[in-house]
Amino acid sequence: MPVVQSSSLLALGATIPPFELADTVTGRLVSPTQFDLQPLLIAFISNHCPYVTHIQSALAQLGRFCSENAVAVVGISANDPLSYPADAPSKMGPHARSAGWTFPYCFDATQRVAQAFHAACTPEFFLFDKRHQLFYHGQLDSSRPGSGVAATGADLRGAITLLLAGQPGPEVQIPAMGCSIKWHD
Repeated sequence: MPVVQSSSLLALGATIPPFELADTVTGRLVSPTQFDLQPLLIAFISNHCPYVTHIQSALAQLGRFCSENAVAVVGISANDPLSYPADAPSKMGPHARSAGWTFPYCFDATQRVAQAFHAACTPEFFLFDKRHQLFYHGQLDSSRPGSGVAATGADLRGAITLLLAGQPGPEVQIPAMGCSIKWHD
């Protein structure tokens, strides 16, 4: 079983860290500036993590929900592909297509983007409002691999619904739990 890690809570209201990464599906560069005046969900995910595998269908559904509601989604993997070849950039695009993810899935080769976000695990979610200030940071939902609880995306979908309605963010934001990001040695 992988090392389980909980996310640290990045301060709500924090501005999105700048980045520019290549989408492993299309090859196009992706940057938060492409989504000015649009809410943006950043998902730190990976191919091999059992926690991500457990939620991948729910994440595909959530991606479609976001698209229908003008919320941009960007997936990022920062895992070291030398230690975890399943997370190599060449495998990310095919994995995203197989999982039904319709959003960009970028590779953070230097791991600087993950460090700027203070990301700790996969899956870990950062929802920014249209001014790109952090509105929600935490888990998709309370399901876990082997728990018998189906992944629904309830926590994150609830936060998105509040954001779209112009309401304050959830009072309780539960840190994400999953596989630790595989840092370079």
